[in-house]
Amino acid sequence: MADDHWRTARLLDVAQINPESIGRGWPHKQIHYIDISSVGEGQIQVPPQLMELADAPSRAKRLIRRGDTVLSTVRPNRRSMFFAVQPENDWVVSTGFAVLRPQVQMIAPRFLYACVFSQTFTEYLVSREKGAAYPAVSPEDIGNAVIPLPPLKEQAAIASILGALDDKIELNQTMNQTLEATARTIFKSWFVDFDPVRAKAAGQPPPGLKPEIAALFPDSLDDSELGEIPKGWKILGLSDIATFLNGLALQKYPPGDGGSLPVIKIAQLRKGSTEDADRAGVKLDASYIVDDGDVLFSWSGSLECVLWTGGRGALNQHLFKVTSDCFSKWFYYLWIHEHLPAFRHIAAAKATTMGHIQRHHLAEAKVVIPSSMVLRRANQIIEPLIDAAISRSLECRQLAMLRDTLLPALVSGQLTIADAERIAGRAR
Repeated sequence: MADDHWRTARLLDVAQINPESIGRGWPHKQIHYIDISSVGEGQIQVPPQLMELADAPSRAKRLIRRGDTVLSTVRPNRRSMFFAVQPENDWVVSTGFAVLRPQVQMIAPRFLYACVFSQTFTEYLVSREKGAAYPAVSPEDIGNAVIPLPPLKEQAAIASILGALDDKIELNQTMNQTLEATARTIFKSWFVDFDPVRAKAAGQPPPGLKPEIAALFPDSLDDSELGEIPKGWKILGLSDIATFLNGLALQKYPPGDGGSLPVIKIAQLRKGSTEDADRAGVKLDASYIVDDGDVLFSWSGSLECVLWTGGRGALNQHLFKVTSDCFSKWFYYLWIHEHLPAFRHIAAAKATTMGHIQRHHLAEAKVVIPSSMVLRRANQIIEPLIDAAISRSLECRQLAMLRDTLLPALVSGQLTIADAERIAGRAR
């Protein structure tokens, strides 16, 4: 329990709100810009975008520094926020964010972030939001929030425990980006650009490939409906290599005595979590149940394809669960990603309704099928990369659950630092 040295304070009394903005003395002609759409729950999901200051949107105003907490003021229930670990000097965020800069003689930076990230703080913001179309909170409301304030030494200890979990999650996410980037680079080189075949056709050894791998590729290309493809390789439609199962209108399956499952909709797909999802009855055909590691593809809206790691759930309409009896997961997952730009272009052209693609677009999206020997060798290289990415994502989920369990107990003083260190230490 919190001791007598703990007190409370208004956030405005321990932190500045929006302390710096771009002014006349701004020395940079370019900025790295972060918009609200780039930030998820506790993380920057899309790297800061480099742009000319002259071309930046008018809302690109607020500067951030190391140790700042950056919080979206729009739709606070989405918890779009992040802790600025090591921002560059030219990082600028939208005026849709509130930038909270701790007065470090009073509050530890990561402890402030922990308080803001807590569900209690989110509930406070939701209770203060105004507006129907774009519910938002004001900087004044944020500043008037009351937060716990233990002694600085205890703040630092709490921040260290929670920060270590956040850092591990961030490291896993960074490694996942590297794993997927490596898989996509190999895939594109071998199956889209045909680099090994083109090198051999030019009488050169394929760069970076061992001789035994290079020997598996043909040394010439043939004309096809897609242009030149490696000799002996085939062309199929995307829907020929995988089954695209559309989800159900799950309001027809209300929870019953048999229990329920969270409903995975587009919102859950984007978030990677079933937290706060609707529930559906479990009496579904097994094919409509989603498990960790499944490939999910939203065919309307933003059109995204993910390796799902948000836990078991029920497949809602507007989502495909993609499976195959003939090809490995990585093969159809990466081919879907190869066609995503074209699919998004098709969807964007449907201006009268929410953009979407239809099944005939899946058949018309062509894929190149290599020889079984090349496919088998690629599987040995790429499948472990994808499996490792799934495994690390699952670990992130477990770490996040632990952090979210420890956080309210720590910042309220209900859990001792020693107990929290033991619990967190077993998980790391």
